[in-house]
Amino acid sequence: MSSTVLCERDGAVAWVRLNRPDKLNALNAELLRALGATLDVLAADRTVACAVLTGAGEKAFAAGADIQAMLAMSPEQARAFSEMGQRVFSRLERAPFPVIGAINGFALGGGCELALACDFLYASDKAKFGQPEVNLGVMPGFGGTQRLARRVGIARARELCYSGDIVGAEEAYRLGLVNRVVPHEELLATVKELALKIASKGQLAVAQCKRVLFSGADVPLETANALESQAFGVLFGTKDRSEGMSAFLEKRKASFTGE
Repeated sequence: MSSTVLCERDGAVAWVRLNRPDKLNALNAELLRALGATLDVLAADRTVACAVLTGAGEKAFAAGADIQAMLAMSPEQARAFSEMGQRVFSRLERAPFPVIGAINGFALGGGCELALACDFLYASDKAKFGQPEVNLGVMPGFGGTQRLARRVGIARARELCYSGDIVGAEEAYRLGLVNRVVPHEELLATVKELALKIASKGQLAVAQCKRVLFSGADVPLETANALESQAFGVLFGTKDRSEGMSAFLEKRKASFTGE
């Protein structure tokens, strides 16, 4: 197993760390493969109710794709690298549990694209975001043009991708890129509190919320509502639904089992 991605468990919460701090967690093929393998293991583990993705070290979530590794790529190799990143990020986006991005520093280029594949983001007040690929004569290749537009709107995405501008955490919050900005030293504790809260809820219900929100985002409202009704009905066949409603009526805390 590659050491470029570390994974630890805190109960039902999985903590996943990009681990190339000497390279500001730059994304190369080895790290992408390791991240994909880690996600596959977590997705197969029904005891995982939430995950947190962050970067090792104090400076970066991920400062971008590894430029040194890309320098000698041919067009065919570059396309294959782009497709690899897109496959891994899609697995992250479609994981059967929420993934919170804890953005502890630079999230630039490929790092910003990786952040965008998370369900939502909490950012350190020291975090920086941007798609500066045009400064290198290239463009986002890991899904950044598409996810950024869906997150902040097409006009803002065009501005950021065309200019290569880097924005701070407060501006990212104003744009709707991140959900919350917290003092740097409080980031992981704040995210942990939220992750544990999510993990304490009905795991199957949260998973269905994620699936329907994702699947319904780009289809007509009538189709999306049908997806919601189907998922709503499915949950009524679970033990967690019975436990949750019984606990509410009995004025006690529910004990969910993911069944």
